[in-house]
Amino acid sequence: AHETSIRFLLTQFLVMYANAGFQLLTMGQQAMLYFAPHPPIRQKVLNEIIPDSYYRALFMNPCLSGWDQGEKKYEYMGMCHRVLSRSQLNAVLKLRDAGIITNNLCVLPNISNMGLANNATHISLGSRKITALLKCNIPEFSAKDEKYLGDLVIKVAEHFFPLFVGSYSAAPYRLDFWDFHPERALGFLPHELDYTHLRMIWRRWKKKASINIFNQPLTPFGPKWLDAAMSKIFGLRGDYVQDFRLIDYFVSLMSTYENSALDGHLGNGARLKEDLADLGVFDKNIALYLLYRAREFSKMGFSGFEGRHYSLFESLIYDMGEATNLQTLITALAYKYILKGHVDHGHIPDYPTIESERRQIIFGTAIGIPTFFVKKNTTNRFMLKILKKTQKTRLSHRYPGYIRVYNLEYRKALMEIIKEDALDLIEILGLRETLKDLERRITGPAEYSAAGRLMRGILKEAGVSSPMKLSGEEFNQSAEEYYRKSLRRYHIEEAMSLFEVDLAALHSHANNGKSEYRDALRSILGDKSATEFLVSVKTDVIDEKVHSAVLKKLIHLLLLVIHYHMGRYKTSAEG
Repeated sequence: AHETSIRFLLTQFLVMYANAGFQLLTMGQQAMLYFAPHPPIRQKVLNEIIPDSYYRALFMNPCLSGWDQGEKKYEYMGMCHRVLSRSQLNAVLKLRDAGIITNNLCVLPNISNMGLANNATHISLGSRKITALLKCNIPEFSAKDEKYLGDLVIKVAEHFFPLFVGSYSAAPYRLDFWDFHPERALGFLPHELDYTHLRMIWRRWKKKASINIFNQPLTPFGPKWLDAAMSKIFGLRGDYVQDFRLIDYFVSLMSTYENSALDGHLGNGARLKEDLADLGVFDKNIALYLLYRAREFSKMGFSGFEGRHYSLFESLIYDMGEATNLQTLITALAYKYILKGHVDHGHIPDYPTIESERRQIIFGTAIGIPTFFVKKNTTNRFMLKILKKTQKTRLSHRYPGYIRVYNLEYRKALMEIIKEDALDLIEILGLRETLKDLERRITGPAEYSAAGRLMRGILKEAGVSSPMKLSGEEFNQSAEEYYRKSLRRYHIEEAMSLFEVDLAALHSHANNGKSEYRDALRSILGDKSATEFLVSVKTDVIDEKVHSAVLKKLIHLLLLVIHYHMGRYKTSAEG
């Protein structure tokens, strides 16, 4: 989190320098870089009225992280856009098969899907021990073992992911009544959930949302003028969702009955993608979409996992830092279960229905649905272990053979399991405060969770007390303004505070005999103290009134700090 914040600050300095150096400001333009989970509203409107090929030419995000060949990545992202657009259309057929669309009247999604513009942060963790074993190229631990363990770790970890959604990251969004066409509101969920769980989520979502007349849910008819009139007459306001990115983006592929991505066998992901390509859902040339994706040694040079379930962090240090701690703890706990023989692949079968059963909880948390349902005789023994700890469960009257579970109680049970089963890991990793922080986020979400703090910031920007007092367009535009202005400013302030601490450490390090840093600091600032220089320009940086000559010095100092941290990391890794 510290590194991310510092590198975010470097990009800010570079963009500020470019605005002046390329004379954008003098021509009435300004490039700006900030964190936001959704594309701008105006970009969505434009996407509705232009061909998908033209949209790709205008707005395709190359997403170059981890690639050294930009043109190939650009082509890859274009392929992703074409596939997701087609996949979204195919999802409509699944909604009809599921009985959610009950006639042939529907509002087809636009052929150009904007899911790729729903921005997320991916957090990768690597294991030095497993990487070292694989480097040895010994038969006792091979890629086959890495795959067996990795797939099982992912399946275990997914049960804990409802703890993250809204707590550490969020993507607040308002839907109006006329947005509640299932073929639009449910996004890619038809490809991610079993029909049974999809129907359950849609029924509970309609009940939660303000789209009911005399306690009967009413979905929009189609023509916006008619839906707007119905909304005004009956007070149908739609809904507020705390993490809409998880609904509006293709975050996880569901297995087929023939092939699973997580059964522990080498090549299973490729076989699943071939199945899904035949069904028009995915493409075999695109990387596997999962909430928690294995980083394989043969492809990445290290063995680990990539957390892809994060949306927007209100604070990089507080939210991203603590989320990384919890992700580390849960991953370590999963390995502990496996190595002690408490969990194997038989405990969490690889059927699509079992995958859907655990992932429905994640999506339900994102929407804000208070309950979910699990089969009483589920073959997922790890799920049964959690439900034994969960309070206030009962047999469902609506769904015979299912247990009704409160989402909040499920998350409380997960916390209890972590405290009991990972006590040794918590002590070893020094994560007592992380568990206390997690409990605050779960039990006091309005005050402590990322979703609660982001919503407060947006509402302050809009000058209202509740998201439901604004239309969808008003709330979402206020969110954009908040991300672009107040939140960006806060992230810069947060990074500047870290930069100040880093410069003090670097200054001390240079004065203790490290001549290369001492000479570098002198070449940038002369005899002036680095910390005093930063304090003197801090306000101007935050207000974006800093001169280009000062920005050059700040960029050089920040590169020096990054070099210093890289040297410390290398020494630590070698030790």
